[in-house]
Amino acid sequence: MNRNRRIPLTFKQIVPNMITSGNILCGMLALVLVLHGKAGFGAWLVFMAVFFDFMDGKVARSIGGSSAFGVELDSLADVVSFGVAPALIFYASYLQGWNGVTGALIASFFALCGALRLARFNVQHVDGAFQGFPIPAAGLLLVSTVMAGWSLPPLAAAGIAVAMGLLMVSNVPFGNLKKLRKGNVNRHKSFFLISLVLAFIVVLHGAAPLAGISVYLVSGLFRFDWAGWLSLVPEDDVTEQDL
Repeated sequence: MNRNRRIPLTFKQIVPNMITSGNILCGMLALVLVLHGKAGFGAWLVFMAVFFDFMDGKVARSIGGSSAFGVELDSLADVVSFGVAPALIFYASYLQGWNGVTGALIASFFALCGALRLARFNVQHVDGAFQGFPIPAAGLLLVSTVMAGWSLPPLAAAGIAVAMGLLMVSNVPFGNLKKLRKGNVNRHKSFFLISLVLAFIVVLHGAAPLAGISVYLVSGLFRFDWAGWLSLVPEDDVTEQDL
């Protein structure tokens, strides 16, 4: 028996991977824009990558197209779009030329921690809260400071990048909305959350993404479970009823 026999991907498995490719494309184009001195536009492409990162998993689950190949490709895409691209955007905006190569090392540290977090997620992932700050959220927090137009001194920027890197590889639990089940969502709380997001956009404009991600960051540090808060019935009870 040939254990190394190749099993071709089905069409259902290829579709989510094509969506994941959009994630990689956004990350790559963001890097190109940084090289052309347009870090702000690159930051928006990182946000666009979130859409593809969300949709590939959703489509894979809906059509039964999940695969080990897709899991690995998704992680590689996240390294580019939420690790390397945000690190370079942040470096070009705040850390370029700071103390020789110190700024470059700080940005590299963030990207490295992101890669380590993804590797750990692939081999140690369990259902429930995320272990450590998710790399998409960490990457978005870095680029959202650029989008907000903040003028950070290099030392403060370095502190933010290092803190995000350490949080990614930490054991601090962060809320996982993927635990939510269809039909088990509190509509009133969902409406309140959507209204809060819209209020951020109306009042804060370009700083709205930074405010939203900061709320998620602080909630994780205080062990707040967003999925549990939004659920009509606790997930444990739903699981028991389904058995």
